[in-house]
This record gives sequence, C-alpha cells and structure tokens, in this order.
Amino acid sequence: MSDADIAVVGGGIIGCLVAHEITRRDPRPRVTLLDRDVVASGASRRSAGLHFPRGATERVRRLSAHSQAAYARLAAEDPTLPIHPLPLHMLTADPAHIGRTYLTTARPAPAEQVPGGLVAVPPGTGVWTGQGCQYADVGALTEALATTLRPRLALREATRVTAVEPGPRDVTLHLSTGGTLTASRVVLAPGPWLADPAWASLVEPLGARVKKIVALHVDRAPTEDDGVIVFEDEDAFLLPLRHRGHWLFSYTCQEWDVDPDALAGGLSAADLTQAHACLNRYAPALAERTTSGRVFCDAYSPTREPIVRTLDDGGRVVFAGAAGGSGYRLAPALAAETADLLHIAPGGTGHPGHPGPTGRRTAA
Repeated sequence: MSDADIAVVGGGIIGCLVAHEITRRDPRPRVTLLDRDVVASGASRRSAGLHFPRGATERVRRLSAHSQAAYARLAAEDPTLPIHPLPLHMLTADPAHIGRTYLTTARPAPAEQVPGGLVAVPPGTGVWTGQGCQYADVGALTEALATTLRPRLALREATRVTAVEPGPRDVTLHLSTGGTLTASRVVLAPGPWLADPAWASLVEPLGARVKKIVALHVDRAPTEDDGVIVFEDEDAFLLPLRHRGHWLFSYTCQEWDVDPDALAGGLSAADLTQAHACLNRYAPALAERTTSGRVFCDAYSPTREPIVRTLDDGGRVVFAGAAGGSGYRLAPALAAETADLLHIAPGGTGHPGHPGPTGRRTAA
C-alpha cells in the first residue's frame, strides 16, 4: 500500500491551493504536501500578489475569471485573509487592447486621468478604470492556507524531494531525510525550480524556461484610496502595498534561464536602469524614491499559458505551474484543473489512486 494517495511537491501558493482543492472536493484521499523549505518561501514570498480580471488568451481569461470567483469565496469565508480590493486604472495607446484583454466583468470605462496626480499621462495615451482588482500578501495567505490544511493532510517542510521514480502502480519519492515516500499520484508544483535534478528529465519536454522578475519598492506611503496603475503597453504596473507602507513598481525584465538558487545578489545597476527607463516616462519623481526592491524569478511556458498536464506514460505524475509571473492570479483555477486531471470529483466520486486515460493535457 502506498504511503499517500496523492503527494503534492511544492508548498507555494499553487501547491497549497492544489492540496486545498483536492481535500475540499473529497476528504478521503491521504494527501502529503512537501516543501524543500517552509511553505511560501520561494516565489510566493516575493510575489506582488496582484489579481486583475484579464488575459491575453481565451484560456487565461477563463482561468482569471475562475480564480477571481474563488478568491472572493475564500475572502467571504475568512475575512481575516490578507486579500485587499483595489481600484484599477489602465493606461494604453491602443483602446482596442482593453476590450481584447479584459473580462466583461471588469467593466472598463474611459477616464480623464489617474486620480491622485501620481503619474503623468503621455500624449496619445488613454486612461480606463475597471473593477474586480485585488492584491494579497501572498506569503501570509499561503501560510494561512497551510494552517487550515494541517488537520487534513501530512505537511512535511524542509523535506526536499531528491528523486521522482514513476512505477507501474505508484510513484516513489526519495527524500533528503534519507527515506522514501510512495504515492499513487504526484503533483509537481515546483515554481521556478524546473531544473531540479529530482524531476528535470520529466519536466524538460514541457519546454518551459525561467525568467528573472524584478520589482522596485517606491518609498512613498499609499493612501486608502490609491489603486493599481497598469501600463499596458509596457507590461508594467504601480501597486500600492498598503500592508507594507510603500508602492511597488513591476516591469518586464528580459533576463532568461536564471537559477533561482543563484539569485542572491540583490538589485543590479542594470535592473535599476531598465526599471527607471519605464518609470521615468510616467512618474520621474517616483524613480528618485526607489530605494529598494525584490528580485526573484518564475517559470514561463512556450505559449505563455500555464501548464497542467501529466508527465509520465502512466499518468501518475502531474505538473502544475509555469504561470509566467501570474501564479497568484491564476492559482485557484490551476488547482481546479489539477484536481480534474487527478479525477477528484466534488462529492468524493473520484478515484485518485487509479489514473484514468493517459492522454496528456497541454497548456492550450
């Protein structure tokens, strides 16, 4: 008999919500959640935590809508969770972009300017407002989810998986503690640790890559009325982090194939130069107040859509991730797709120990 019905490897926001979705649908499977550190220590700890109702493709828009509803339910069930609604402002020189990208539930509407005078709107650029935006302290939220999960599963922190061996009847996980754990099904939710030797050969065919993500901290206190400002044409945003007492400026860094374990050098001069080139266009006074920031990375799929699919011929190992910097925003929907792939049906009618058809689900 296996030690667990389902093992989830990775205790970030995606892994914790996968475990949450499985145990919510059916409390009977024996679930083990493992993380190489304590939960929420990787990309989730450094996430901006922004959710807005948008997506570049139909699937991502569908995932975004599902996740928005799921987070609303979580917040209603526990108002103490660190999920905070925000006003939404979008800037772009392409008005059609708003209709193509944002959900109808965002109710985008033209506006004259961004309230508060924080940014200057360049000539030829339009302003829109929207609804359905929120941000979260993703590290604290993930820890809160882990707390609620503890009575429902086995949580093994600081337990690194050193090898994944799919077999005909179960999967054997070799652990840093010297032991092993067998599970009927395994979910890999490794965040940016795609190249970990334990599963690199399984994950490599996905073609996912790891990109550096940089955000600057702007030393200016937000007010309760401030909202997120999205610079659509530059794929950047200014986010008021009220719980931390400062703004965050996220821009698109194009440094690829980085190692998450090697990103310990902090902000570089090149990071500041690239960020300021964008920020100076809209808010040069804020660029002078970027005294700190955060540097990490995330996994991106070739299509830029998240991936939920089986990795082995037996259909026992499932990958969930490559969310391209949108792990928080899309995590509830990815968790639901994962539970579907594991045949965990609401009401406990699934059979997680017995894989169904082994046809692999791709990102598209």
